[in-house]
Amino acid sequence: MGEFIVEADGGSRGNPGPAGFGAVVIDAATGETLVERAEYLGVVTNNVAEYRGLLAGLRAAHDLDPAATVHVRMDSKLVVEQMSGRWKIKHPDMKPLAAEAARVFPPGRVTYEWIPREQNKAADRLANEAMDAGVSGETGYSARRESVGGGVAEAGGPVADGTAGTGAGVTAGTADAGVDVEAGTADAHAGTDTDADAAGGTARAHADTDADAAGGTAGAGTARASTNTAAGTGGAAVDVTAGTANAAGADVKAARSVAAPSAGWGAPDLGAPATFVLLRHGETPLTPQKRFSGSGGTDPALSAAGREQAERAGAALARRGTIQHIVSSPLARTRETAAIVAAHLGLDVTVEDGLRETDFGAWEGLTFAEVRERHPDDLNAWLADTEARPTGGGESFAETAVRIAAVRDELTAAHAGRTVLLVTHVTPIKTFVRLALGAPPESLFRMELSAASVSAIAYYADGNASVRLLNDTSHLRA
Repeated sequence: MGEFIVEADGGSRGNPGPAGFGAVVIDAATGETLVERAEYLGVVTNNVAEYRGLLAGLRAAHDLDPAATVHVRMDSKLVVEQMSGRWKIKHPDMKPLAAEAARVFPPGRVTYEWIPREQNKAADRLANEAMDAGVSGETGYSARRESVGGGVAEAGGPVADGTAGTGAGVTAGTADAGVDVEAGTADAHAGTDTDADAAGGTARAHADTDADAAGGTAGAGTARASTNTAAGTGGAAVDVTAGTANAAGADVKAARSVAAPSAGWGAPDLGAPATFVLLRHGETPLTPQKRFSGSGGTDPALSAAGREQAERAGAALARRGTIQHIVSSPLARTRETAAIVAAHLGLDVTVEDGLRETDFGAWEGLTFAEVRERHPDDLNAWLADTEARPTGGGESFAETAVRIAAVRDELTAAHAGRTVLLVTHVTPIKTFVRLALGAPPESLFRMELSAASVSAIAYYADGNASVRLLNDTSHLRA
C-alpha cells in the first residue's frame, strides 16, 4: 500500500476571473514527485479553483494506488479546515465540491494539513502556469506530467469542450487577491463621523466615535493619500465620501469589486495578499442621538434599523461570495452584526478583543456638545493631539493605534492569501486605513464612516498595502 503526499493549489485572477489549479503527488518515502497536474478552468472563483486542485491531486493519487493513504498539504485554510471536519460547510455551492473530494478515497485514508504559501510553491507554480496559459489564449490548457523510470512524461493540450470551469460552487469563491483602488483626490466632508453633536461650533476633528458633528464645519478641505501597490506603482487613494448618496448604489458596486483586482495586480512572486474587508457595525440607539459610544460605556445592542442594515450588508456580501472567515470585536453591537452577516455567509465568527472600540472614558454616552460644555480643556487637547486621552482615563487614539497594529500583524500572518471580514468600529477601521496609507495621525479627523459601511485593505508580502474605503449606505436603508 502506497503512501503519498498531495500538494494542491488554485487561483483566480479577478475572483471570479481567469482561474487554474495545480496539484502534485509525492512519494512520502522518497520525496520523489510522481505526478503533476495543471488545468485552466476558465472564469471561476478562487475557492472553486482550490477545490478543483484538491480533486485533481486526490484522483491522481488514486490512479497510482487506490489502496494508498494520502496526506494533503494546502495553503488554503478554508479547504483544509472544511475537509478536516473542523469547519462547517454551510454554503450550498461548496458542499458538492467537498463531498466529491471526500469520495475519492474511503474515510480515514486522507489527512489534511495547512502549510504556508511558501511551502506550496510547486502547486502554486502549476496553477500560475495554467492561468498564464488561459490569459494568453489557451482556453483549454491542461498539463499532466508523470514520473516514468526516473524521467518525466508530459502530456498537455486542450481539454474537452465544456470540462473547464465546470462543477458546483462557482459563485462561492473566496477572494484572496487585492482590492480595486482608484487614484484620485478624496474630499473629506464636514463632521459626519462622530456620534458627537458639534452643534453651534466648529468640529475640526469629528472624532472616531459613533456620531455626526452635526451643525459644525469640519476642518479640512481635500485629503489625498496614496500608497505603493505590490507592483510598486503607487497611486492608491482613499475614497472618502459624505455618506449622503452622492453616487447612488456605491456600496452595491463595492460589494462586487472589493477584493477582486484585475489580472496581474501584484507582482507574481508576492503571492495573493491578506485582504481584510472592514465592516462597521449597524446603528445602535445611541447612533441617531450622536453620542460617544466606545468600549467603556453601556455596550448597546443594535437598534431595529441597525439589524436591518446588518441584514442588507450580509446579503450583499453573500452575493459576492468572497469572504472566507469572520472576526468580530467583542462588543455587543459588533457581535450582533457579525452573527447576522455570518448567517448569510454560512460561516462561524471568531471574537478578537483587539478590535474593540476606543474607550472614551467619562465622555461615554455624552454628545459632543455636552463634552464641550463639561470638559472643554480636555476636549480641546484631545482634538489637537492623538496622544491625549478623554476625561477620566479613557484611551488615546495613539494607544488605539498600537493595539490595532498588533492585531493587524497577527491577522495578516494568520490569513495570508485569504479574505477575512472584520466586523468592528469607527476608530479601528480608520486606524487600519491610516496605518495602511502611512498617513499622519491627524488624518483620523478627515475620514468618515457610515453605519454598516464597507472598506477593504489588501496587505502584500512586501509590506505594502492597498485601500478602498466606501461609505455610502443609502441602499442599506432602502
